[in-house]
Amino acid sequence: MKLKILQLAGLAAGLLLGVSAGAQDLKFPIGEGDFNWGSYNAFAEAHDYSGEQITIFGPWLGPDQANVETMLAYFGAATGADVRYVGSDSFEQQILVDIEAGSAPNVAVFPQPGLAANMASRGFLSPLEEGTSEWILNNHAAGQSWVDLGSFDDPDGNKQLYGFIFKTDVKSLVWYVPENFEDAGYEVPSSMEELKALTDLIVADGETPWCIGLGSGGATGWPATDWVEDMMLRLFDVGVYDQWVTNEIPFDDPRVIAAIEEFGYFARNDDYVAGGSATVAATDFRDSPKGLFSSPPQCYMHRQASFIPAFFPENVEVGLDADFFYFPGFESKNLGNPVLGGGTLWSITNDSTVTRGLMKFLQTPIANEVWMALGGFMTPHTGVNKAVFADSTVAKMNEILLGATTFRFDGSDLMPGGVGAGTFWTGMVDYSGGKSAPDVASEIQSSWEALK
Repeated sequence: MKLKILQLAGLAAGLLLGVSAGAQDLKFPIGEGDFNWGSYNAFAEAHDYSGEQITIFGPWLGPDQANVETMLAYFGAATGADVRYVGSDSFEQQILVDIEAGSAPNVAVFPQPGLAANMASRGFLSPLEEGTSEWILNNHAAGQSWVDLGSFDDPDGNKQLYGFIFKTDVKSLVWYVPENFEDAGYEVPSSMEELKALTDLIVADGETPWCIGLGSGGATGWPATDWVEDMMLRLFDVGVYDQWVTNEIPFDDPRVIAAIEEFGYFARNDDYVAGGSATVAATDFRDSPKGLFSSPPQCYMHRQASFIPAFFPENVEVGLDADFFYFPGFESKNLGNPVLGGGTLWSITNDSTVTRGLMKFLQTPIANEVWMALGGFMTPHTGVNKAVFADSTVAKMNEILLGATTFRFDGSDLMPGGVGAGTFWTGMVDYSGGKSAPDVASEIQSSWEALK
């Protein structure tokens, strides 16, 4: 399989350098399944952009850049278009410079919806093609969530669809060691009530249930914001979450305080956290999962996003030595299966016929499947062949994404930087250290009002 993926990547490089190729050159079966070639062939027959150029600017460098270029190479092979991708680790600053200088790319890939919303309100983005919202509703799990995520006010204050989600991440995960669970006789919980009962059971057995760490240098505190965001989605209707991240309801609203205190239920109990609650803020988030793998285990569970295996000990094999389960909701609340995560929004910053064609191509199963086969890619598209996933762990995470009744973007990334990447972070550190939730929430709200 690795050889075939390398062949795909090599082919992409050739295509981006202008080497011609047809569909027959692209048909490399991946994993246990095969690409949806019907979607590729139908798109190729309907679209011819020979001699036309399209530029895409995004945040990816390194392996992710190679992967997005491979996916784009399929678009180029299908249509004859000359496709150019440029990546930058300063995307957020550079895209504004390029747009204001009149040199905008055709497509900008936004890692933060807030920035895209700002661009839309200033008239820098073009609305997506009519009918795209309906397509998303019919072809994406929790479709309304993805329509909401990409819909922003235009300069006249009218809501329009400007962003198409392509490549997502999941944060609502709890990591554990299956062997430890098996030895202790623990079962994976399916509700928040069961998760709390398991937490108490582990304590009753004389063990410690959780490892939690908020340390992250200048960004210390952000892991706690993810906990609070997940709790907001599990305690209240999604509309409350949406009002919270825009400050339509204040940060010191009783519902927000309740979500903070749900985080505190786990993090401020000395019996629940490895090292005691006083260590939570001081423990680096990259070190915090290591307690899962000590002998005997220092903890049995760790809530963190899909990227955390990068900080597991070197010899740990995910799926064997470590696994994860969905961070569940309250059965008593009956709010379905909300999922917290991130992703990238593809928006039109310099319109053209070929640009419209690329946005259509992103809707095809093959566009998703190519990146799925290369790794590090999740999608809410319900029409893809899930057998092409290169990594069974990512495939399992994608099942959580497809099972979501609601998806919401990381709330702190939607808030003004001074709050979401400022007082919200520091406030969670203060709360972990003993300050009351109402006091912390009031201080965060004051900082938000100071920005207005």
